[in-house]
Amino acid sequence: MAKKKSKTLLDIINLDDQENIIPKIIDDMDSKETYLDKILAWFSDDEFLKADGFDEAIIGIDEMSMRLIYSKSKCIEILVSEGMDEEDAVEHFSFNVQGSYVGEKTPIWCIDDL
Repeated sequence: MAKKKSKTLLDIINLDDQENIIPKIIDDMDSKETYLDKILAWFSDDEFLKADGFDEAIIGIDEMSMRLIYSKSKCIEILVSEGMDEEDAVEHFSFNVQGSYVGEKTPIWCIDDL
């Protein structure tokens, strides 16, 4: 079976302005790569600020500000899987993660469980 060729930055530049690049990143993912790995590969010239321990909670990227977008519910699930009860996880996330401003590249926290 032939290996799927990865996209290059030249492929990105040639995309129509109307196309959203994020679905293309997902389609091109190798099963061993995380979403963050693929974002970093596609946007290798950009710098991102990531929240330590929450790579699996990344759900996208804001193309205007080039900030990572995290799922708030997935972040809380990660904290619970590390041994916190849900109430402590929500409190810890709210005050110590979401409540931290670390500059203009501070990640975006998406409420995705309404």
